[in-house]
Amino acid sequence: MRNTKETEREAEDSDQEINPCTVLLVQEHEEGKPEAIDDLVLHHHQQTFNLESIKSAVVIRQLPSQGLSFQLWPAATAFVSLLDRHDRSSTTLSSLLNRPHLGPLRILELGSGTGLVGIAAAAILGAHVTVTDLSHVIPNLKFNAEANMNAVGLNGGKVEVAALGWGVEKEMEAIKENDEYDVIMGSDVVYHDHLYNPLLQTLKYFLLGDRTKKEMVFVMSHLKRWKKESVFFKKAKKDFDVEVIHKHDPCDGSRVGVLLYTFVAKNKKKKVEVAESQ
Repeated sequence: MRNTKETEREAEDSDQEINPCTVLLVQEHEEGKPEAIDDLVLHHHQQTFNLESIKSAVVIRQLPSQGLSFQLWPAATAFVSLLDRHDRSSTTLSSLLNRPHLGPLRILELGSGTGLVGIAAAAILGAHVTVTDLSHVIPNLKFNAEANMNAVGLNGGKVEVAALGWGVEKEMEAIKENDEYDVIMGSDVVYHDHLYNPLLQTLKYFLLGDRTKKEMVFVMSHLKRWKKESVFFKKAKKDFDVEVIHKHDPCDGSRVGVLLYTFVAKNKKKKVEVAESQ
């Protein structure tokens, strides 16, 4: 039986397989130099994303030396570009996000990382967004959310930050008790194969749970890297109708582009309609 350290080493090794095209900004701190938490500000990057639809911008801080969750990835930037022009880029996406006279869209983002997608969604759509990730990622998420309060508030948007480990029941319950969401979002969340099942468990909890009274959708931006990812999609299709609604052009040096998927619970719509008619 493999121990935890062996599993972690395998995960670290798999990170090295990433195509350089998938990394937006390169880590610049000196090799071999020990890094203290207090020195994080010396090794950070900031990137500005202009949002044409609202004539504003969001600024995102990255801490590359702290790991993958502190960096920006093409799936996230592609998602933001689609959100910024969703009215003219994807009819399906536009229909999911436009809800006149129904109040602010309520969005839950899984594996938010730096928070770019959730923060941009709140700013562009005037949505109430809960961005989530593991507890050690939360401080940087809060930093980015607070740094972009003005842009988010232009259309009445709001960003809340919460810890959520996939498959962790107490944390999932806490998230669900606070709000009922219309859309769940994620970008580059199909990554480590040992997290496929926890991610699916989380999606089932929010999209298939008994307390879910309406049809919800998971919108996922994804850049395919490995053949093993087909395992995740095969498992997902047992419970969800999975559809590609947009294909991004490949970035330089890559053979594939970012894909935007929707996941909708099988038979959920029929169950909701029956419940509402009773």
